[in-house]
Amino acid sequence: MLLASALFLITLLFVIWQPKGLQIGTTAIIGAIAALILGVVSFEDVITVTGIVWDATLAFIGIILLSMVLDEIGFFEWAALKMVRLSWGNGHLMFIYILLLGAVVAAFFANDGAALILTPILLAKMKHLNMKPSAMFAFLMAGGFIGDSASNPLVISNLTNIVTADYFHISFWEYAAHMFLPNLLSIAASLAVLWLFFRKDIPKHLDIANLATPESAIKNMTMFKLSWAFLALLMVGYFIGDIYHLPISIFALGGALIFLAIAAKYKATKPIMTIKAAPWQVVWFSIGLYVVVYGLKNAGFTDDLSEILLTLKSYGDHVAVIGTGDLPQKVVPFPKLDSDCISSSILSA
Repeated sequence: MLLASALFLITLLFVIWQPKGLQIGTTAIIGAIAALILGVVSFEDVITVTGIVWDATLAFIGIILLSMVLDEIGFFEWAALKMVRLSWGNGHLMFIYILLLGAVVAAFFANDGAALILTPILLAKMKHLNMKPSAMFAFLMAGGFIGDSASNPLVISNLTNIVTADYFHISFWEYAAHMFLPNLLSIAASLAVLWLFFRKDIPKHLDIANLATPESAIKNMTMFKLSWAFLALLMVGYFIGDIYHLPISIFALGGALIFLAIAAKYKATKPIMTIKAAPWQVVWFSIGLYVVVYGLKNAGFTDDLSEILLTLKSYGDHVAVIGTGDLPQKVVPFPKLDSDCISSSILSA
């Protein structure tokens, strides 16, 4: 337990510290290799972890690639400019609209996609609007927060969602049906709390007269128009995959590669450059850290947590749900949870 805990904490420390530019994915992989060498995990454990996360990892790669192609054709910049224009220069309305945009992007392109794609766009627009540093900080921090708090409605909205849905065999439709309302409540609560916290830093009015029009952000009109139909078909594909119990990565990664090929045909992107520019460090980080965390399970840490969760269950389902922050009872019935299931939930979290 001591060795596994120490390895996890050291890995986490270096992920946060990043000395001499050491990237988070590299740190996580080094931590995973150290866990293997020190005997905290075995090769069989690595295979087990791979079996748990392979679908989520491939789907995540697909979602990010799709997001990057859309970004290259100006899709997200168009959306950001549209929100700014709709605010008519009212800083508080702009704050709300930008957060709503972040919630929508997080829902369909995952929380990581929302952070990776929207943050640089928002930063550029805020500099153009000559926002004060305190106002920029408010917009960026709130945008990052909403990306996580609103990443609940669909299986594809979060890497953890995919891992959890795969492990507990929760269908795409079942997940969406149970998490739609909680996600709306999460968005409403986030908007209220973030606005109350940052309201003094948000400018009352901003001059948007010299800001570019949304249409000017579109770099390839053909691909822009095509993207709406493609995204609709991709969403239909997710639900069709439900019927035949197909891995979600088939549609997420397969769809992204098809869209990338179409974009290349219309000369809207350079496929090799797009693939190289993908945030692969996030992928290595996810896989490596999963292995390190699995070492805590081997050391008995998750068994102890299982006892705590089962104790919470004895006080009723509501206490158990609030105490663990896990899926509602109707999605994952608590009476059916055993230590292995709980261990998987902790691993995915």
